[in-house]
Amino acid sequence: MKKEEKTNVMRILDGKKIEYQSHTYEADPTLTGEQIAGILGEDPEKVFKTLVTQAKSGTYYVFVVPVKEELDLKKAAKAAGEKAISMLKQKDLLPLTGYVHGGCSPVGMKKQFATFIHETAPSFEKIFVSAGRVGAQIELSPADLMGVAGIKTADIIV
Repeated sequence: MKKEEKTNVMRILDGKKIEYQSHTYEADPTLTGEQIAGILGEDPEKVFKTLVTQAKSGTYYVFVVPVKEELDLKKAAKAAGEKAISMLKQKDLLPLTGYVHGGCSPVGMKKQFATFIHETAPSFEKIFVSAGRVGAQIELSPADLMGVAGIKTADIIV
């Protein structure tokens, strides 16, 4: 078995001495978040996806929501103090964040954007987010994740 390759996310967490557990699975960009939760053997409420948006003002925002939920763009705009927000086009994700679709993490983007996580996250002991690569997830405490990426909680799902 080959040694697991550290992602930028893992190096950042290691550098800040933040405890996490990494999980890998067969990298398949067609997998849904709910399928990934199933592979991990976890409740989809504890597995989060990272969504990147752009406000009418041109400002970018990041939202982290449970994989089986949908981001409510009106609530997201309200949380960010913007009039309107739309999802970032998939082709713009890599140049903006350094991450590909399906491997986007709220930690370690090229630039740190204002980030919001769904208000249920702190109620869990541990949650899962992408480790910055398709086929890799990290499990860590919501408080640690929120601290390292300056994340605020908000009611942001449909």
